[in-house]
Amino acid sequence: MNDMKKINIKNITLSAMFIALGLVLPFITGQIPQIGSMMLPMHIPVLLLGLICGWKYGLAVGFITPVLRSFMFGMPPLFPSAIAMAFELAVYGFVIGLLFNKIKWKCIYTVFFSLFTAMICGRVAWGLVSMLFYGILGKGFTWQMFMAGAFVNAIPGIILQLVLIPSLMALLNRTGMVRFTHRSGRKNEGIGSNI
Repeated sequence: MNDMKKINIKNITLSAMFIALGLVLPFITGQIPQIGSMMLPMHIPVLLLGLICGWKYGLAVGFITPVLRSFMFGMPPLFPSAIAMAFELAVYGFVIGLLFNKIKWKCIYTVFFSLFTAMICGRVAWGLVSMLFYGILGKGFTWQMFMAGAFVNAIPGIILQLVLIPSLMALLNRTGMVRFTHRSGRKNEGIGSNI
């Protein structure tokens, strides 16, 4: 029971830390006007949290972070942007956490698979919610708008996520905070060949 309480306290603490990161990181990338908004800074903490703490925390933090940032700093605008982002990030956190924890053999390939799948699902969720919200506002949400918002304009952020998140997970495995496993399910004691 004490171990369970320790895990819950650790996960709640990490969730608060990753929410704080999600609130602060856009200020840093915003200093690069040409590509700052394309770096998708709020996505990184949510994706990492889903991998580290699981889908429940990833889903909750993913939904809370953009809405909280909108209330605190006015960016992104609450409707439709922050609400649409809330659904997108919630799906990121949910999918990446669920897949990574369901697959028994945890390694860098599992991270890539979970990350790639979450990125696709989150963008589809963003597109569907945006289509609904723009429809409510009486505006059209075209296929071109979806492709530009979800993929074309997001290329720098997508590349950053595909490089940074697996690298950080490999580093966390080396420090022991996250443990990759062998096919047998045995935890990887060292840096090993699973990285």
